[in-house]
Amino acid sequence: MEPLMSAFPAMSLAQAHALMCRPGSPFEVGEAEIRGVTTKVWKNAPPTLREVFLMGRAHGARDFLIHEDERTDFEGFARATLAVAHALIADGVKPGDRVAIAMRNLPEWPAAYFGAVLAGAVATPLNAWWTGQELVYALQDSGAKLLIADAQRLERLAGRLDSCPTLERVWVARTDEGPGLPRLRRFEDVTGPVNDWGALPDRPLPAVELTPETDSSLFYTSGTTGRPKGAMGTHRAAVTTLMNTAFSAARVHVRRGEAVPEPKPEDPQKGLLASIPFFHTTGCQALMTAAFVQGAKLAIQRRWEPAEAMAIIARERLTHAGGVPTIAWQLIEHPDLAEHDLSSLVNVAYGGAPAAPELVRRIRKALPGAIAASGWGMTETTATFTHHQGEDYEHRPGSCGPAFPVGEMRIVGSDGFDQPVGEIGELWVKGPNVVSGYWNNPDATAATFVDGWLKTGDLARLDEEGFCYIVDRAKDMLIRGGENIYCVEVEDVLYEHPAVVDAALVGLPHQVLGEEPAAVVTVRPGAEVDEAAMRAFVAERLAAFKVPTRVLFWHEPLPRNANGKILKPELQKLFL
Repeated sequence: MEPLMSAFPAMSLAQAHALMCRPGSPFEVGEAEIRGVTTKVWKNAPPTLREVFLMGRAHGARDFLIHEDERTDFEGFARATLAVAHALIADGVKPGDRVAIAMRNLPEWPAAYFGAVLAGAVATPLNAWWTGQELVYALQDSGAKLLIADAQRLERLAGRLDSCPTLERVWVARTDEGPGLPRLRRFEDVTGPVNDWGALPDRPLPAVELTPETDSSLFYTSGTTGRPKGAMGTHRAAVTTLMNTAFSAARVHVRRGEAVPEPKPEDPQKGLLASIPFFHTTGCQALMTAAFVQGAKLAIQRRWEPAEAMAIIARERLTHAGGVPTIAWQLIEHPDLAEHDLSSLVNVAYGGAPAAPELVRRIRKALPGAIAASGWGMTETTATFTHHQGEDYEHRPGSCGPAFPVGEMRIVGSDGFDQPVGEIGELWVKGPNVVSGYWNNPDATAATFVDGWLKTGDLARLDEEGFCYIVDRAKDMLIRGGENIYCVEVEDVLYEHPAVVDAALVGLPHQVLGEEPAAVVTVRPGAEVDEAAMRAFVAERLAAFKVPTRVLFWHEPLPRNANGKILKPELQKLFL
């Protein structure tokens, strides 16, 4: 499609938003009272995930879930989901009950999630990397009535289920053994094998009342400090994320001065690589649910492995890939990249952790047919709150993008007042995708949510047009001899080094200065660089007090939690 104007951007961000959100448009913005606060909302959004389910089911015989040698289309998935929903109700699940899901990425995971939601329950995804003790904590904290787990997660819970007094039933997927215990049930006894889901009988939608403000999910925060907190999400919050995703894709064309292309039946099917966990809000809302409603096939990768990922992309002609920035780095830096036909890729998106500005340039060079996309969000914002892709991202690679038209951002100083443009403070956000609060934790809710605003704990600044720049997590900022060091600034410079594919800055205690910066880096295979050279590289680009006093080289990607955040306390132990 030829652009209407050759220069980018064709119009300002405010003009683009005004055009796209004009009355009568699909992205018209209205207002709603949410928990007593007047909030901007997408006026034409589906009311609940029940309508989203019907929209996805309409894609019928197109491939939806692909996992190794298993495949099911949209209709087969819909029938399996309805079987799950009715079986949950038969097992005593009532509206508002928590249904926990503890399994790795499998086709059963989306069916369990949508089945719970359609039954009126609160889907409660649990981190599949957790130990048995951590899983028990979340089951106890959430008061889950029913657990859907795979065999590996259930094994971790062996001997512990009796300590979960509210748990009445357990379904287990991917096991050849019988139930064994009175309250256990095989998932396959409800749905049958994945490849046979299309042969399941059709069932009606459960007759339960759902509204935009009905609770639909309980996602636990990553828990990098303290115990995880359960963030309560509503149907409106989940649907808002879907609308945000569609809006961002359309905005790329509008900013170019192009008409937004209308989908045609003869268009090739979109395909997404699912290499990030569904139990994270991004994997569930911005990836899995978005693929379902868009009619895109979802190729599930058991765990991230770049060579396998490239083979899947080439075989399935996938159009979208990504996850956390490390995934993008490993993809474009892989020595076998040229051996795989990745020409189908049109989008490489990532988030969940800071991304160096250099990454967008390297993606453009390595995959010229794909645009890079990034964004910022939290469990508490139901995935991305800002989004950034295409030329906007290339022109502002240090930004995570602007808020969506239904979102608002403030930069609040230590004095409690809003900061002027360009000044750093704590990022506060407001919008319909902000969760209602923390489950069973009124003190944490009161401390974090104020009159509809979420206090994110991130340090950020806004530019004149409203693009956000995350400077760092407030707790990760180092203070060396009275001078502030923002970790992301140093990490961005480390990423500029041609040998570096992963990097993190941590603070080490110092008797005189308080803290000193130290870096841990991973270099690409075959590259050679030593500590002195790395420190010199940073010293050429940043003030002396920001240069790491020590650099440690790591032999693999840096340790991260399931949400993609680097576990900096673990890295500090390497030095101490």
